[in-house]
Amino acid sequence: MNSTNDPVIVAKDIHKKYGDIVAVNGISFDVRRGEVFGMLGPNGAGKTTTVEILEGMRDADSGEAIISGVNVKDDPTTVKAMIGVQLQQNAFFDKLKLTEIVDLYAKLYLAKVDPVEILSRVGLDHRKNSQYAELSGGQKQRLSIAVALVNDPIVLFLDEPTTGLDPQARRQVWALVKAIQENGATIVLTTHYMEEAEELCDRIAVVEDGQIIALGTPDALIDQLLETGFKPEKRVREATLDDVFLNLTGRDLRE
Repeated sequence: MNSTNDPVIVAKDIHKKYGDIVAVNGISFDVRRGEVFGMLGPNGAGKTTTVEILEGMRDADSGEAIISGVNVKDDPTTVKAMIGVQLQQNAFFDKLKLTEIVDLYAKLYLAKVDPVEILSRVGLDHRKNSQYAELSGGQKQRLSIAVALVNDPIVLFLDEPTTGLDPQARRQVWALVKAIQENGATIVLTTHYMEEAEELCDRIAVVEDGQIIALGTPDALIDQLLETGFKPEKRVREATLDDVFLNLTGRDLRE
């Protein structure tokens, strides 16, 4: 995994309240250029609000969010031109062809792209003339990532990109995330799958009650737990049910 110590994202003491509800309570971290940074936490922990502040979708009550040296609150337009945001599946029209969807979002970014080339980056060029409604769940997720790539973003935000996918489709999205990172992008990933975080993330922030309660590499966080004398209740086996499923059904991409 290629990263440097140069931070491309800086969050400084971010706070956000909704009425009496404290959503984000003094979160600070940075993300190094070229790394996959994971944000984990239960629903309502504050990770989504934090990400939306970084994206310029919400204003923080206090604190700073900086993307590639640009203050998000001061210049959200510049920031939005530098980032890619994975859209949820209901953002697309069922009857549009894939090339039409990519072209539509490229126009919104004033980006000149070849829709087929963008689709090829996520393994969907052979479905270029298919309508969105004809895609499988995994293909829809890959299309949502393709749309986020139309402006060649410095930072890519992925919000639970494999939720609802079967193990084969999930592994294909993992491979796609790794390929995007290898091409130089910095990725911020939220997920509820611990195996996914361990597989993809260079570092992880665990968020609870609007605060970061742990931050480090997956290996470091596991080592810290083991140093407390922790013993798993269930014996860890060398294979998982995911592995059984993939071995029985094959690992190749299914369309």
